[in-house]
Amino acid sequence: MMKISKRATYAAAAAALLLMAGCSSGSGPAAPATTSQAPSAGTGGSGQSAADAITIKDFAYQAPASVAAGSTITVTNMDPQSHTVTSDDGTSFDAVVAGNGATATFKAPSKPGTYKYHCTYHGNMHGTLVVK
Repeated sequence: MMKISKRATYAAAAAALLLMAGCSSGSGPAAPATTSQAPSAGTGGSGQSAADAITIKDFAYQAPASVAAGSTITVTNMDPQSHTVTSDDGTSFDAVVAGNGATATFKAPSKPGTYKYHCTYHGNMHGTLVVK
């Protein structure tokens, strides 16, 4: 019978957690993405389409033409710097997303309308979220 040390058990558990979080054990954990609003229960990626995504690349937002009210929006940041997707009104949504392919989510407003947003770190970055 093979004896396994506590250290090996902890290392295996840590590696499993990193894999579940989408990280490899060699690169270390990614900086956590934060959101001001948690996604609603049950969304967990099921039922979400690529249309419910904003991509940040080269200090610019690439957003869908429109999203459904209350949908979960995934933000992927391809830049090496952190960015935010912060509603200009300061209350509708605010997601902070680390760089290098990290993602964060936020819930679209439940009221249809046009919501302008910006990056709080980079004043030249602006976008518009149309909620239907």
